[in-house]
Amino acid sequence: MTSVTDGPPAGPESAPGSGNLRHRIYEDLRNKLRRGEISAEDRLVDVEIARSAGVSRMPVREALLQLIIEGHLVGTTRGFALPTLDESDIVDIFEVRKLIEPRAAANAARDLDDAGLEILRRAEADARQAASAGDAEALGLANTLFRQTWIAALRNRRLADTILRFADQAQIVRRGTLADPKTQKVVIDGLALLLDAFVRRDSLAAHDRMAAFMYEAEKSYFRDTANDAEKRQSDTEERRQRR
Repeated sequence: MTSVTDGPPAGPESAPGSGNLRHRIYEDLRNKLRRGEISAEDRLVDVEIARSAGVSRMPVREALLQLIIEGHLVGTTRGFALPTLDESDIVDIFEVRKLIEPRAAANAARDLDDAGLEILRRAEADARQAASAGDAEALGLANTLFRQTWIAALRNRRLADTILRFADQAQIVRRGTLADPKTQKVVIDGLALLLDAFVRRDSLAAHDRMAAFMYEAEKSYFRDTANDAEKRQSDTEERRQRR
């Protein structure tokens, strides 16, 4: 397993700044989850992460437990793993997001500064380029950067943290669907419309466009999963007929 920290090994957790060490490990693991670097088959073991990072076990375990509390990981007999989310879980996640993200986007249209808007422009351009190249991974990264940037502009940090929690859970399960051209179009169109509203600082448009984006994202997710289920069933029937 690669190290979850950068730079020289940190001192024991009793040393000054030990809370920062736990937070650094947490953020590194959270970003790996966002980038899809941790798969459903992976098992995160605290002693292995600590050994790789050159730190003691305690701050690693605290970071992993925080990710469990937030719903990003679950405990297993062989370490920590991604949760298995069923259809009702995804419905619940989208319901929460549809309730809070449109209002938050309206606030972001008011709060974004020029530096944040420039990052949004680059992320939207990167997303379009990735979609044109058929690069689902790059599209996912650009989409994540766009989302994190406008959320970071929110003055209400509790609101921002709540959105990130549920958006990250949805991003993890949706990553595999970004290879579908229809889903890519939903993402590209949604980002373009949101960017326009943010640049014009039009809170009403940001609210309405985020609501529409959430609706299309949910619809595309369940369309893609239904298609995957049909394909798996078809493949099973084909294998059965060959026997």
